[in-house]
Amino acid sequence: MSTAALAPLRHAPFRWLAAARAVNQLGNAVAPIALAFAVLDLGFSTAQLGVVVAARSIPNVVFLLVGGVIADRMSRPVVLIGSSALSFLTQAAVAVLVLERVHGLGWLIALSAANGALAALARPASSAITRYTVPAERLRPAIVLLRLGVNLAAAVGAAAGAGLVAWIGSGWGIAVDAVSFAVAGGCFAAMELALRGAAADPPGGTAAHPPERQHPLRDLAEGWREVASREWIWVIVAQFLVLNACFSGILSVLGPVIADATFGRAQWGLIIGAEALGLVVGGFVAMRWRPRHAIGAGVAVLVLWAAPLAVLGLSPEVPLLVALFFIAGAATEQFEVAWDAALQHHVPPDRLARVYSYDALGSFAAIPIGQIVAGPLAAAFGAREVMVGASVATVLVTLAALARRSVRTVKDGNEPHAH
Repeated sequence: MSTAALAPLRHAPFRWLAAARAVNQLGNAVAPIALAFAVLDLGFSTAQLGVVVAARSIPNVVFLLVGGVIADRMSRPVVLIGSSALSFLTQAAVAVLVLERVHGLGWLIALSAANGALAALARPASSAITRYTVPAERLRPAIVLLRLGVNLAAAVGAAAGAGLVAWIGSGWGIAVDAVSFAVAGGCFAAMELALRGAAADPPGGTAAHPPERQHPLRDLAEGWREVASREWIWVIVAQFLVLNACFSGILSVLGPVIADATFGRAQWGLIIGAEALGLVVGGFVAMRWRPRHAIGAGVAVLVLWAAPLAVLGLSPEVPLLVALFFIAGAATEQFEVAWDAALQHHVPPDRLARVYSYDALGSFAAIPIGQIVAGPLAAAFGAREVMVGASVATVLVTLAALARRSVRTVKDGNEPHAH
């Protein structure tokens, strides 16, 4: 890795931010695997599993816009510290319920909902603070390094989650996630101290602690205008409305079900870990491969997700699934890096958190729908048939996004901010 690629690590605020995100992702990679099998182990049905998973996703969608406004009005590090502390408490409570085998579906739903709401409040602040931890010329390598750390943690966490579930128990996996929030909160606190103690503010530095703003509804309207004025943003957000319903919605529910019926739980963790490892490798590729129209190229390669979804439905062979999930993960990272760089370049800094919140809202809105309908659709048509349908939807929505010229031609770092 070149010296320029590692240059963001010279800045203490960035180092603490990278550590916080990696630790958080380590726990969050364990938690979904552990929670899914914990619900099944407690004797609940596939449909009830979908409800528990959706209970986290729905507040994660509902509170995103609130999180965007808060992050553009308050100190972003303080938002991140507070959400980490409260998330630790909610996940610790879930771990206790599972370890004590308390057969309380209502408690699982309520705590999952609380954790989802806290994640929604933190996400825009976490995404928008990167530009304040490094100089402007080091923003893109900083984005790549952050994503490398997060994806590597996801790969390790997925494998660890499968091992904990298979050999120790699902409750311990959730306990690991709880501890990760506590550690991440400490890292965010250290980042705040490093920002305050810097000899000079980072670019736009005072925006890390922004002043009071206008009415929140006017803040939301201002953020929406930033999205609506750029066709490539809302087209891609609409694309991910469908993609996330398939990937994070249907797959998160039916993947464990198909795994239980065929190749087993530990192998499912291996498959998910292969995707995360693909994201890591994709990050290294993104350091060197930077096409002129990176967003268009990133959108195009997302069509590769159709293959693992179809194979999971038609012929769930573990070696083939590991390879396909790895390739799909590497392809996804080309899009993610280009997307993050383009948003941080084209959107004014004081409105960036709100744009991220609209992005997340549109992208994630269909996840709970996919999670809720996955069980009933599988009961009506079969789990494998539903996965094949998700594969077809992936192809169609990707082609529709590429049909828009704005998506194919936008650049990720060569144009001035639009005001």
